[in-house]
Order: sequence, then structure tokens, then C-alpha cells
Amino acid sequence: MPVAEQSHTAATAATGRHGASRALRAGRVVGCPVDEATVLFIGLGRVTAGDVVVAVDGDQAGTRRAFVSNWRAPTPSPRARQGFAALLSTDGKDRALTTIRFEDEAAGAHYVVAPRPASAEEAAALLAESAGPQAAAVMDRLVDVLMTGDVSPRGLRTIAALLQATHASDGFVELVGESHDGATFLQGWSRSMAPGRCRVSVVGSAAPVVADCGIALFPRPDVPDGAAGFVGLLDADGAADARDIEGLVFQGRAGWRYAAAHARKRIAGPLDTPEHIRSVLLRTQSAPDVLLSLRAAANSFEGKETVSGLPYPVRMGLDNAFETDGGNLLVSGWLYDPDNHVAAVRLRRHRAAARLDECWTRLDRPDVTDSFDDQPDFAPGLRGGPQAHGFVAHARLADADPDAPLYFELTLRDSRRAFLPVKPTRAAARMAALRQIGAIDPATCTLQSIVDAQIVPFLSDCKRSAPVVDATIDAGAFDEHRGPSIVIGAGEGEDHMSPLLALLALDPETRAAPIVIAIPAERFSRQAPRLIELARFYRLSARLVSAKGAGDVYDLLEAGTQALTCETVVLLSAALIPHGKGWYGRLVATAATLKGSIVSPVLAYEDHSVRWAGSWINDDPDDQPVVGRYAGYPLKAVTAMKLTRIAAASLECCIMPRDALQRAGGFSGGYMGAQEKGLDLGLHLSLSGMESFLLPSVQLWGCDDTPCPDTPAMAAVVEEIDRKIFKRRWASALRKESEKRAV
Repeated sequence: MPVAEQSHTAATAATGRHGASRALRAGRVVGCPVDEATVLFIGLGRVTAGDVVVAVDGDQAGTRRAFVSNWRAPTPSPRARQGFAALLSTDGKDRALTTIRFEDEAAGAHYVVAPRPASAEEAAALLAESAGPQAAAVMDRLVDVLMTGDVSPRGLRTIAALLQATHASDGFVELVGESHDGATFLQGWSRSMAPGRCRVSVVGSAAPVVADCGIALFPRPDVPDGAAGFVGLLDADGAADARDIEGLVFQGRAGWRYAAAHARKRIAGPLDTPEHIRSVLLRTQSAPDVLLSLRAAANSFEGKETVSGLPYPVRMGLDNAFETDGGNLLVSGWLYDPDNHVAAVRLRRHRAAARLDECWTRLDRPDVTDSFDDQPDFAPGLRGGPQAHGFVAHARLADADPDAPLYFELTLRDSRRAFLPVKPTRAAARMAALRQIGAIDPATCTLQSIVDAQIVPFLSDCKRSAPVVDATIDAGAFDEHRGPSIVIGAGEGEDHMSPLLALLALDPETRAAPIVIAIPAERFSRQAPRLIELARFYRLSARLVSAKGAGDVYDLLEAGTQALTCETVVLLSAALIPHGKGWYGRLVATAATLKGSIVSPVLAYEDHSVRWAGSWINDDPDDQPVVGRYAGYPLKAVTAMKLTRIAAASLECCIMPRDALQRAGGFSGGYMGAQEKGLDLGLHLSLSGMESFLLPSVQLWGCDDTPCPDTPAMAAVVEEIDRKIFKRRWASALRKESEKRAV
């Protein structure tokens, strides 16, 4: 059912009530604020139409201009043969105006401004009473001026009220449809809507939306005489929230009009809107480009797979789709299109889209070719063609609604579209990358391209997920002990911790120190009881911390520091063991003389060779931005060295201010292993002004971090990925730092 129009009698009665208490008198004007910077004045008198110079509040020389629209009184009297309406810009700075003078007025008399401003309804009623049948034309000229340039929400509401009060209401919007493409679909009826493209202003509580709208008309027997049904498509850039639309201000066949949104208007979701468009599409009339846009909107995503219904040898399948925070996606699958019917492939979600076929990496999928070989309708035109049907792609849909459906959109060369729904798996970036790499044969020649073009950007774009302290349990009098706390990132099991706890108990310095043991939340309930038992057995004062969201030892160390309030902490990976007693005391004593600095010991292998003895900025960062000069040397080559300043400390074991991690934003996300992740933060701290030092007289033993528990080939790929991510983040900054030191 269409919404019934308000009768002329009812409208007149309504405006009459608004204007009953106001009347126009010679020598006096009534002001109506249009918005924060514009006032509409209505009065009786002979004022020239067009741009007129005015003076306000007694100014001797007029310096402002107003737009004037005038009319001849329908029933002239000696005191009022003409009336006028003037729009004056106040720049939002004027106090309440008291007088106004139009410079070209014949009599040159001032007009006194009524002290009480009029509402839009009152102003329209005064204009209608004074101008009679000319009111609509006068209002049309005023709206022409008001709609020029940017329109504020208040201004647009005033315009809508003026149009309604002067009987320029025209039809109703009965349905508003949302779409995945971002466009807004409108359906209703009107007398003045013209087919084709027009500019439409959306009235609502949000900021005004002035958008290009494609209008098509269709016959409706259930609307008033002279009216027709209309459908419109607001473009995606100007689309408004469907629930916020209260009406439309548009320029129809007979001038400016207002179509209100019905109080019971229907809201169609993105999955339902295409069906509403199709229900009227064959009956619509408009310009060809408008009909094409409506046809495209009618062929939008409806939550169903439509690729298999294409009449061409085009099919698509999905292997994996991983999503991390911030709409960061890694997808893989196959597209069978031997005759090149597909013009574009996009990954879409709500109003966000990423073009994949311009940046994806293709790889051979002979299994896809084999699956279609026995189907004559799907065989390629030329046998023996390329078999690169597979693809791996990274995409970022940062501004999309994460709850909206995700889907592939295939655009064919004949402009039709087909869709494939995608249900992504939420996963940490590291796990997603590992699973994607694990699904590819390491011997394939495209693996390097996939790593460079997809995996590295995917990991580089991932947002950091900070670990959170989930629970704490104290063993012993933890808060009674003084000195910097030792924060340990626990290993895979309690057996891995037993030798380290025993060595800490044998050293008088560490036995008296407060110790924090950070454990991943998923292993906390299993490991905590045994570790508490060991701490009590060794008479250690320990605090066990459950770290939620910890992916590696550095996340555990960060979570451990969150459970403390002391000024200084000693970070220690559970994979390291001290080489002798006294190491803790020497680190603490050295740090006391270097306030606000980070001090690290030498890390060595069990064969007495150097694993790490400082990191320095490489003078040739194109090779590797940061290098360790003594890695692989005999341990005796560095033990005689004195305290040495370095470019970055090792955060596997160091003493540092506790709040340094928080001030630096914590460890960076995106790395698959721990080596570059620790180096990244160590370098960030150093370049931000916190000096880093190597203390060669202290050594700890341990093996290298294993980036993933898989094959050696996989481990090599992971190490290469981390090096590339680190180089991508730091090469430019370190090149500038190297040039600065050289000057």
C-alpha cells in the first residue's frame, strides 16, 4: 500500500497554526535561522530581487550581500504591494541582529528585526500567506541558493521543513535497501521524480549525504493520479545508513521537492536487496546507464555460490582462508578459466574490496586440470595450455565490518558477476603462514614468489596481539624479597625448567631474588602445580603467571613484567642456563652504574663457541641491516673484552627498566621465529635513546631458537621470511642511522 498524501486542507491547517501568532508588518522583518551561519528574513516592501548589498545594525556602509527573492502581493494594499525573502550569511559570529537595511531600496528605510526568531514552519506559513500561489516559486529560488556548496545537517533539516510547509512534499520512500557494494537502494513513489541521474540530499540524524542517484520509474496502479513508482540507487561514495534516512531533498520536474521516509519504511539487508530490485527491474524506464547499474545491483551477492551456474568453463574452489586482526587475510585456492572469461577477481566484505588478480601468485595445479579433462564442455580451447590454476593471495580489508560475510566476486568480460562465499579461519598470523607454507611443496619454483609477494606482506601487515596476565600464583614470600626480579619465559614442560631452577637455587644471589615464571595460559593448569612444588623444594620465592595470548618466549617475558611493580627486571629465557655463579650480581651492579640502560651477557653454545656477543648496525644494510660480529668465535675471544656499547641488546637475557617494554609498545608482531622479534625490539629501544651494552664477563649457555618444529627445509623458509620482514622494517631507518654516524 502506498502512503497517503496529506491533504491540502490539512497542510494549510497545520501551517496556519504555526503562523497564527506571527504577522508581517511594514517596516519589520521576521528572521528564521536556517543553520549556524545563515538567516532567512521575510518582510513586506519593495526590494530588488537578486544579490543585494545590505547593512545590519546601523552600519553606515553596507559590506554584506544577501540573496533576495520577491513577489507581488496577491491582494495589494497601500501598505504592502510587495513582499520579499532574503538569505543573509552571518558567518556564525553575529549577535542577535536588530536592524537591516537594503542598499538599493527606493525609500532607504531600515527594517526592524523581530526579537523572536521564527521556526521553519512559521516562516513558511508567513511566506505562503503573503505570496499566495507564488510561494512555491519563491521557495524554489531560495532552495537553489541554500543547496549551493556544503549543507549542514541543521540547514538540510530546515530546507526539508520549508519545503514541507510550502506544500512541496512529493511522495514517500517506502523501502531502503542496503547492499554489499556500499550503494543504497531506494523505492517509493513520487509525482516529480524524473528518470535519469540527479543529485539527492539525504536528510537524517547523521552528516548530510549529497550523492549521485540513478532514478528509474515504473507504473503503479496503487498511487495517486499523476504519480509513479520509482527506484533509485545512491552511489557507494555517498551511501547513507539505511536506518538513518528520514527523507530526500531532490530537484524534480517542477523544482525542489521533499520525499519523506515513511515511518514504517522497510529496511532490506544486503542479502535481500537484490531480490527487491529484480522484482521491479523489468518494468522500469530510465537512461541506459541507470538501468545497467540497477541490473548490476540486482546481480549482487546473496550469500550463495553462483560460480557453478555460469554457462562458461569457469569454476573456482577455496583451499584455505585465514584471517587475523584488522581484516588481514591470506587465502589460497584455484580458478579454472582456460578460455580467459574472467576479467577481475575481488575479495569483498561489505563496502571493502581487494582486487586479487592483479597481485596474487599463481601456481601449477595439475590436479585441477585432470578433474576437468573428462568433461568436454570444460576442456580448454587449446590442449596443453598452462596449468597455473592455483593461487595464493594476501588482502587487507581494514575498514570492513568483521561480522559481514566475506566472498569472492568474479567479474566476467560480458560484465556479469558470480560469487563464492568464504568462511575464514581465525588464526594467529604465524600459524596461518605456517599452515599455508606447509601446504606447498618446498621444491616448487613458485615458493619464493609466494613468500616474497604474499607471506611477507601478510605477516608485515598483521597487528600485534599483546599478551595478557590471566592469573598469578605465589610460592614463598615473593613480596618480601628485594632486588630486581628475574622474569623467566617457561619452556615446553616443567622438566625443561628443573635444571634452571636447580641452578638458581645453588647460587646464593639468585636464591634470594624474587622470580617470576610466565607460562602460556593453555599449559598453566598442567604445569603450575609441578613448578610450585619445585620452587618450594628449592626454597625459591616465585610467582607463576598465566599469560593469555603468548605465542613465544618474548610474549611470556612481556607478560611476566606486567605482573610486577619494581623498577628493574632481569629477563631470562628458560632455554638458557648460567655459566657459573655470580652472574646476577654482576648484571645488577653494572646496571646500577648505567641508569636507564640495557645490559646483556654473552650467550654461548655448549662447545664454548659464541652464539651472540652483541649486535651492530651493518655499514652495508643492503646485505643485512644488523650483524653479530663474534658469532661462531671461540668464547675466549670475547671474555677479556670490557663493557662494550652495542646497537641492540639480546632480550633473551638482559637487565633493563621494567617499564621500557610498555613504553616501546611491546614486542612487534609478524615474526614467525623469535630471533628477529627480539632483535627488532632491542633495536627499537636502542634507537629511541636507551643505550645498550654487552657485559662479556658474564656468560650464559643455550642453543638457537627453533622457529618451527618441522622439516629442515621448512625451518630454512621460516628463517628467510623473518630476515625479509626485519629488513623490510629496518633497512631504510638503519641506512639513515649509518649515514648519520658517518658524518
